[in-house]
Amino acid sequence: MNFPPETGPGHPAGGCFVGEAEAYGLLARAGLCPPRHAPVGGPMPFEAGEPVVLKGLGEELWHKSELGAVEFMPFGATALITAAEAMRRRVEAAGHRWLDGLVCERIAMARGEGLPSEGFVSLSRGEAGWVVLCGFGGLQAEALAALAPPLRWPLTFTSPREALAEFKAHLLGRIWLGQLRGTTPLTTAFRLGEFFEALWQLTSLAEAGGLVLLELNPVVLDTGGRLRPLDAVGRRAGPVSPRVPPPGNFLAALRAPGRVALAGVSEMSGGVGRTILENLQRCPALAGGITLIKPGQTELLGLPCVPDVAALRAAPVDLLLLALPAPVAAQTLTALIAQGGGATVVGLVAGGIGDGADTTGLGRQLERLLRETRAAGRWTPAVLGPNFLGHWVPAARLDTSFIPVDKLTPPSPAGGGLVLLGQSGAFLLCRRSRAPHLRFGLGVALGNQMDAALPDFLHALADDPACRAVAAYVEGFGPGHLLETARAVAKLKHRHVTVLMHRGGCTAAGQVAAASHTGAMAGDCALERALLERAGVNYAPSITAFDAALEWLAVWPTLRPGSVALMTNAGMESVNGSDCLAAGGGLRAAALDPAAHEALVAVLTRHRLTGLVNPRLPLDLTPMAGEAAYLDTADILLGTAGVLIVGLVPFIRLFHTTPAEAAPFATALAKLRDTHGKPIAVAVDAGADYDSYRDVFRTAGLPVFDRVETALLGLRTLA
Repeated sequence: MNFPPETGPGHPAGGCFVGEAEAYGLLARAGLCPPRHAPVGGPMPFEAGEPVVLKGLGEELWHKSELGAVEFMPFGATALITAAEAMRRRVEAAGHRWLDGLVCERIAMARGEGLPSEGFVSLSRGEAGWVVLCGFGGLQAEALAALAPPLRWPLTFTSPREALAEFKAHLLGRIWLGQLRGTTPLTTAFRLGEFFEALWQLTSLAEAGGLVLLELNPVVLDTGGRLRPLDAVGRRAGPVSPRVPPPGNFLAALRAPGRVALAGVSEMSGGVGRTILENLQRCPALAGGITLIKPGQTELLGLPCVPDVAALRAAPVDLLLLALPAPVAAQTLTALIAQGGGATVVGLVAGGIGDGADTTGLGRQLERLLRETRAAGRWTPAVLGPNFLGHWVPAARLDTSFIPVDKLTPPSPAGGGLVLLGQSGAFLLCRRSRAPHLRFGLGVALGNQMDAALPDFLHALADDPACRAVAAYVEGFGPGHLLETARAVAKLKHRHVTVLMHRGGCTAAGQVAAASHTGAMAGDCALERALLERAGVNYAPSITAFDAALEWLAVWPTLRPGSVALMTNAGMESVNGSDCLAAGGGLRAAALDPAAHEALVAVLTRHRLTGLVNPRLPLDLTPMAGEAAYLDTADILLGTAGVLIVGLVPFIRLFHTTPAEAAPFATALAKLRDTHGKPIAVAVDAGADYDSYRDVFRTAGLPVFDRVETALLGLRTLA
């Protein structure tokens, strides 16, 4: 069995090997019933001739049978001493320091007829906190894992009761409980529940003992149905210094800075610093609140200048942006920290600090400085970046990026309760360019996350009533980030804030690219997902799914997908929509109750559609239905469904598709949405000629999609 990526022999973290004898003691204290055992040469709890197992224990010896360090024999003191001495020679010859010989009770095992029945349990402590891995054990464990992958339970967000429910559905659980045809139970759900309760207790004991890994392999069932761990080894590691987060007031300084300082501005137009300045000057709240850091000048471009950050000590700013080369930016930040004040937040615009281009260790030096200064209780700013592309607060017309306004349309000043966070600034820019109508209240390009990172933003947003939904793009988690991200997500979910996430860089090639791009840490994506989904993250499996979910959230950030009703004027959309809904994934099709069915028949009769339209869901109104029929029908469907998707293939004459003529229809749909308090989306499956038609519905505040399938993909991602 392979070890979890964050632990195991040969892992750089090192640590002390925990042998079988000590591990058995922990199991017994947790109530996990290890075999009766005693060291060779000591008092023995066995009768002469009783079947026993002799084990040779060696330092870093994880798989004893491969070295001939396991022998089944009848109990006899002299024979055991002789066999143990032979084992010692084999173990030492293989390079392991000899620890002891251990005599163990030979457990009479219950076995399923022709079926594997040995289990494996691993408890590991890493970036996700304590995680239990449970699946098939024994010699064929890896082959069986391809058929039935092990279950992962992050203990922070999983209870023993939840673990039991999931294990019952696993192939090993079904074998043990006799739920396959022709099998008999080997244990009971009650016994399994006892075992999982004891496992959770075991992690507390392991934590107290400084362990980071405890592996039980195999775990078998005795003839009484009790779960018995036969072998147990582990690893102990030294204490880990906790991560010290940035000051908690950094989000307010980003949302509404009153004073901003900027270093790196040139008189020449077109440079990074000059473009940032031009964007800042479009923010009305910063009129008179921008200071430039420019040695040797008192004024530049009509703005006051100071020679260096020392001037900020007496006149601090909310936000300091350093559009400087990496070495100069690092020196400036170091000077700011040394003087003990001057800026609440610092944005490091340059790359080359802590990423693939950092050849001199600037990132490590700054990280150490921030960590040691905070640990000592001295003042430090919150640092964004490096590779900080900028942030946006549309309602305030605040833009700290270096993207020229002629290259990207400013976001809608209407703002909203949606927050966009991206480890890649380009990801956020592309979302904005592809969806210029996107309404969001705050967008932040996180960059390399040397200091202020995703979990810090999520924790701050959990206390921010303006935040109603968060959409984040992630390429990896730095040390201490993953578990804190999950804890912050749980806080947001408790406040009914939706958290949408797409995780890039899960393939080997993607991880290499992410490391060179943002210095992102490669991790175990399956473990990350198991942890974050349990905490409450809505995972988008693709950028397409992310964009579709984002379209819903930008208009309806508190969306809780319920039953879905689909109304179209094209049979292919009804058929395709039915297929999508039947695929499940958390979505369910709405159903008409008798009263709604009767009302629908009356509407179809009134609009002379009887005989043309089948009064059922999904509802295909055919090209014979006009906008009035759509509105009357939508009113009925919203009374019975949680969400309504309106498919509009716009080529028929009955539809008004010019903006002026289509506006009343869009406004009427939005009014129905408000009356019923339920989401309505529009799908216009047509080409670019109908972009202005789509914009009419967006202007009315409705999410708009290119096809019904895309709308359902977004809903499924949020379900």
